[in-house]
Amino acid sequence: MATIADTLPQVVSPAAQPRTHPLRRLLRRRFAAFGLAVIALFVALALFAPLVAPYDPLATSWGAIRKPPSLEHWFGTDEIGRDVASRVIFGARASLLAGVVSVLISLSIGIPIGLLAGYAGGKVDMLISRLTDAVLACPFLILAIALAAFLEPSLTNAMIAIGISATPVFVRLTRGQTLAIKAEDFILAARAIGNPPWRIALRHVLPNVVPALIVQATLAIAAAVIAEASLSFLGLGQQPPAPSWGSMLNTAKNYIDNAPWMAIWPGLSIFLLVLSFNLVGDGLRDALDPRSV
Repeated sequence: MATIADTLPQVVSPAAQPRTHPLRRLLRRRFAAFGLAVIALFVALALFAPLVAPYDPLATSWGAIRKPPSLEHWFGTDEIGRDVASRVIFGARASLLAGVVSVLISLSIGIPIGLLAGYAGGKVDMLISRLTDAVLACPFLILAIALAAFLEPSLTNAMIAIGISATPVFVRLTRGQTLAIKAEDFILAARAIGNPPWRIALRHVLPNVVPALIVQATLAIAAAVIAEASLSFLGLGQQPPAPSWGSMLNTAKNYIDNAPWMAIWPGLSIFLLVLSFNLVGDGLRDALDPRSV
């Protein structure tokens, strides 16, 4: 026989509700899914560039100088007859490599320093915070240009310069997250049972900082792509004749009236890749939010 309690609606607490996987929540966001698709396309082009590119990106043809887009050359040719489509495809390697490697450099330096500052506190935190503020006082791109100019112009040195310039952002983010997390009850409990500080920082604090770092890293890759293109445009990044979107724009500025396609395609590639990383970063911010279901 049914009772009154059986007829009442069952209330399930939010904590007991099954949570959707973050990747599934990310893919539900149309703009983030679009960004992932574009990034995957550029990664595939970069990995399989020798198979996808119709021509050698360094091969010149004096009979095909500044030819407009056609069935033979989809994106046209440049000032010495090189195929623009092939150079754009191979140029994706430099941009993606610079974006990922430079952010990895920033993470490898910024996370330990920020974790130390946030968890140690006191004079250590004050010293690291003041140094971080001093570096952040200089604009990111200006600092990257200065460091790249100090080093020998090359793609490797450009990645180092970009990585060092972006490090203070990760130091500040890690420190702020650590300060918030170390005041939680589970951290106090970990201290009470006798865990050493290094174990608490690595086993309890760091995993809770990772979601914010993932979002910031995704956005930082977009900034690093722009920085690499800027350095290559100024002659401080990938050196010619190796293809790079920034150096292609530097050459194209001299022929913008007669051969606009030389600037359109590398510029459009930079725009799409940077936009996609920003869209994915925004989607990750929502998907990794513990309050979202």
